[in-house]
Amino acid sequence: MKKSNKTLRFAAIIAIALIGFAFMPAPKKITVKGSDTMVILAQKWAEVYMKSHPTAVIQVTGGGSGVGISALINGATDICNASRPMKQSEMDKLKERYASLGIEIPCAKDGITIFLNESNPVKELTLKQLSNIFSGKTRNWKEVGGPDADIKLYGRENSSGTYVFFKENVVKTDYAASCQTLPGTAAVVNAVSKDKFGIGYGGAAYASGVKHCGVKKDDKSTAYMATAETIKSGQYPISRYLYMYLRNRPTGEIKAYIDWILGPEGQKLVTEIGYFPVK
Repeated sequence: MKKSNKTLRFAAIIAIALIGFAFMPAPKKITVKGSDTMVILAQKWAEVYMKSHPTAVIQVTGGGSGVGISALINGATDICNASRPMKQSEMDKLKERYASLGIEIPCAKDGITIFLNESNPVKELTLKQLSNIFSGKTRNWKEVGGPDADIKLYGRENSSGTYVFFKENVVKTDYAASCQTLPGTAAVVNAVSKDKFGIGYGGAAYASGVKHCGVKKDDKSTAYMATAETIKSGQYPISRYLYMYLRNRPTGEIKAYIDWILGPEGQKLVTEIGYFPVK
């Protein structure tokens, strides 16, 4: 009889615990979508944060800055990652739907790196030369101090923030029709690494197996590589902020996560991945 009572009491305790667990609020999943340039950084942030915050659930996907911004406007993501500022037309859509222009949070800095094949003797290019190359005006490497060979162009698809930023700040006209568009910076790097006459562009963190090309503002300027020092000082000519966008001011779990990203631990990961901190 005593044994039976103990068993019943134990069963009751388990039942109460299970009922209590059932009524506990489920952890809110934070969704992050957008820039392919930022994917490896965003995934690292999520991975490290979830290890130290066991109840946090953070889902990160890419697709490009434009895709992320569309998802933010449509209510399909909590946080949009973007490697370019939002356009006025995009802010207008947010305002129309949510009575808000959105919240812009710079979370890292990046230098758009020019990738060359390791066998290419060219060491530096001016912004004007890059514009002529990617617009198709300059088609042979011998015109910029390289071998007598056709230049092969590799770039990003038009949903990419890097595509937009590079077009608006470097090319300043339409890309050449011969430019092969690829779905991510890693794919651009891979293509250039296999093509001795190739040239591409993308985030600094992806530059593995290719040669970095120095960039000059003009013929009379010094050429610089994208480093923490040259980006901080403004010497590297093709630098930009990387952003997180939200519909409204963050609260609760999302605010805690963003505060952590902007804090020492999150910004340390920015450097480890190969980008540059905002502070």
